Amino acid sequence: MHHIMRFLITIFLLISLQICNAQNDFYSQLVSATLDLTKQNVKYDPKYFSIAYPNGDLPSDKGVCTDVIIRAYRKLGIDLQKEVHEDMTANFSVYPKNWGLTHTDTNIDHRRVANLMTFFSRKGITLPITNNPEDYHPGDIVCWDLGSGIEHIGIVVSEKANVFDRYKVVHNIGAGQVLEDCLFQFKIIGHYRYNN
Repeated sequence: MHHIMRFLITIFLLISLQICNAQNDFYSQLVSATLDLTKQNVKYDPKYFSIAYPNGDLPSDKGVCTDVIIRAYRKLGIDLQKEVHEDMTANFSVYPKNWGLTHTDTNIDHRRVANLMTFFSRKGITLPITNNPEDYHPGDIVCWDLGSGIEHIGIVVSEKANVFDRYKVVHNIGAGQVLEDCLFQFKIIGHYRYNN
């Protein structure tokens, strides 16, 4: 009986280790995909676009902060347009009504920070919001309040700011898809990890 228990514990630990390594591999791929986005020349463009569904995207030289998240995940085969739409369709009442919508819109729903925050809090892992840089890891999604009801989103990557020894973020706040040390530049209102 003792040998069986030891065998089962060993199997459990090996499976746990494989799951942990697979998670780490996913987030390192997400970070790599996110950093690749900084090589593209993208003009900040908040206009409403009619796009295909699923896997719809704006013209590759246009985008806003949410498009950084959408494009990074899409490089890993995860279509947030589809994921958000399906969850909103099934659970419309839990999503924000900031825009007066009475139904889903596959052109824009996934491109709104508040909707992504709701989606990640429902389908991902909600992490603590702190002022400690050690609590923010590559692959984390961070949302900020810029003031006046304007929300912003970015992805923490593996490059560190030398002076402060904290991870940088890839985001688009107006200058394209850029890598910056801006983690604590604004008030953080959301902190998530997501791997479907």
